[in-house]
Amino acid sequence: MGFGMLLYFYGTMLTKLLRFLKSIFKNKAPFLEESEPMKKFLIVGLGNIGDEYSETRHNIGFKVLDALAKANDFTLETAKLGAIGSFKIKGRSILCLQPSTYMNRSGKAVKYWMEKEKIPLENVLIITDDINLPFGTLRLKTKGSDGGHNGLKDLQEQLQTTKYARLRFGVGADFGQGRQVDYVLGKWNEEEQTKLKERMERILKLLPSFVLSGVAITMNQFNNT
Repeated sequence: MGFGMLLYFYGTMLTKLLRFLKSIFKNKAPFLEESEPMKKFLIVGLGNIGDEYSETRHNIGFKVLDALAKANDFTLETAKLGAIGSFKIKGRSILCLQPSTYMNRSGKAVKYWMEKEKIPLENVLIITDDINLPFGTLRLKTKGSDGGHNGLKDLQEQLQTTKYARLRFGVGADFGQGRQVDYVLGKWNEEEQTKLKERMERILKLLPSFVLSGVAITMNQFNNT
């Protein structure tokens, strides 16, 4: 092997090594710049990845985060176990997560990003759909059962607790016996689409309140409105 070929070979190997090391340190480095745990928050929108799910009732969590990103001028970028983005409100840093694990394994992504960013459980908010509430009803709770929701069920298993804040968005239960899956994976009807804009505006006021005023005040102000 000539000298030129040796240089090329070792140069290529060095480039690959540097890329590998960069990827390792990038994964270990925190995404948020904030170092104080109580000033860091995690807002998670539950849903399923894929265009076929984008406008379905089950994906209201993803839809909320898309609206939040647009309103606060940040982008959700592909990362480990989900799409993430961040913004700040009055000195608080908010990490937003759309898990890419599909609904039934949402807890894995939430646990990973909580631990990686050292975000306390009391600063985590999960946004999900709820067939037990009329369409558009907002209900913020600090604890509770999974209510038969597979995403919340996995969260409970991964976090080993039911005591975490969740914002339930009512999608109604206008389906016949045995048609629940078809309903939640179905797309919004025309009337729902019309009302979603106002509901999104309401949620975009609720989320900053959760961060700045706390869950108790936010519950009193926004629940069932």
